[in-house]
This record gives sequence, structure tokens and C-alpha cells, in this order.
Amino acid sequence: MTLVQANGVAEGAGASLGPAWYAAYTHARHEKKVAQQLKDRGIEHFLPVYSSMRRWKDRRKQIDLVLFPGYVFVHLHMAERLRVLELPGVVRFVCFNGQPAVLPGSDVQALRNGLAHGLRAETHPYLTIGRRVKVTHGPLSGAQGILVRFKTNWRLVIAIDAIMRSVCVEIDEADVAPVF
Repeated sequence: MTLVQANGVAEGAGASLGPAWYAAYTHARHEKKVAQQLKDRGIEHFLPVYSSMRRWKDRRKQIDLVLFPGYVFVHLHMAERLRVLELPGVVRFVCFNGQPAVLPGSDVQALRNGLAHGLRAETHPYLTIGRRVKVTHGPLSGAQGILVRFKTNWRLVIAIDAIMRSVCVEIDEADVAPVF
């Protein structure tokens, strides 16, 4: 994901007329609590999670872990940002040059659709170099990322530049097209 751009200039808080997606930085391990508070206040948000099997000496348990620790994505008008900042557990919005960074709505929506359709996602080291592709079919349609090979399968690494984190999902090579 990259910052939304209009005429080659990154959009800031005042540039967007409608609601946009922003990354809110939270205290450590407060993401689920912040997401619940956002839900209680009726603020549209997205907290991407993945399931992981954890094993202890006496038992095994499937738990939901946050894909991007320390971040919750919120969809709102910048005039309403105080409603988010006053929540306990929220530190600040991710900013560039003093303006909250606008995340591309198409990439956030593609990630939401993919997780809702049961795609298996995992955290991945942040990548900036590689074969850039765009997903043409499936629940991630429209998303852009870097295609990497893992054993015999292909994975799409979706990088969120604003927070310098990446997530990877398994994908069929036929569902992507190169970006030039």
C-alpha cells in the first residue's frame, strides 16, 4: 500500500473531502481493546487478525493474533479524529509532515475481503523490492503487492508503506498481472 496520491502529491488531512482510511497507533497489546471501543462508538474500523495454533505442555489452543501489532485502521473524516484520539489506548495517528497519512481504500478493502473469505494471512518482513503485481481475480482483486515464491507456492506480499509492515497471503499465479 502506498499513500493515496492526487496529481502526484500525497493527500493530507485537509486534502480529503470524504472519509478516508488512517492508521491509528496504539499502546502495546491494546489493539483489540481499542477496536472494541471504536465499535462501541460506531466508528468504522478494521483490525486484521490471523489464527495461530499455540501449544503448551498441557494443551493446544487456536488464538487470534493481530497482523499489524500496534495499529488499528479507522475510516473517518479528519474532522472526527478527536473521537479516536481520546480513546484510552490510542497514542496518535501515523503522520507524514505533520499530516495524518491516508491509506489507499482499495488496498484496505481488498485485505478485508480476503480475510473475510478465509484467506490465510501471516506477517512478513517489510519488502520494497520485487516483482510488483496486481491481483485480477478473487477476493483480493485490485490489491497490489510483491509476488514471492515460497517452496512450491506463490505468495503475495502486501506492504503498508505508512507503517512499514507487510502481510503475505497464498495466491495462485494465474490471479495476478504484472504492474508496469
